[in-house]
Amino acid sequence: MTDQLKAQAQHRPSCFGDLKIVFPMGDDGLRQSPEGCMICVHKTQCLRTAIKNPDGIKVKEELVDRAYESKTIGFLERWSRRKYLKKTGR
Repeated sequence: MTDQLKAQAQHRPSCFGDLKIVFPMGDDGLRQSPEGCMICVHKTQCLRTAIKNPDGIKVKEELVDRAYESKTIGFLERWSRRKYLKKTGR
């Protein structure tokens, strides 16, 4: 890691990687980043970190459930994907 990256890592905002703050559920039932996050220099790494945290599994489960509701995947595929997510935590 370069010195510049190390310096940036030390100066992360307190909301860094907090799924409830950086990728909250909107009124329409979809997740989106707030305007303040869009201008942050840490936004990409922050969202990646938030998704990798245990709470990030919820986001992946929501994607699977949305695919099922839109009939993109069937019941067995949904069951299989959700089971995989719970088992592996990915």
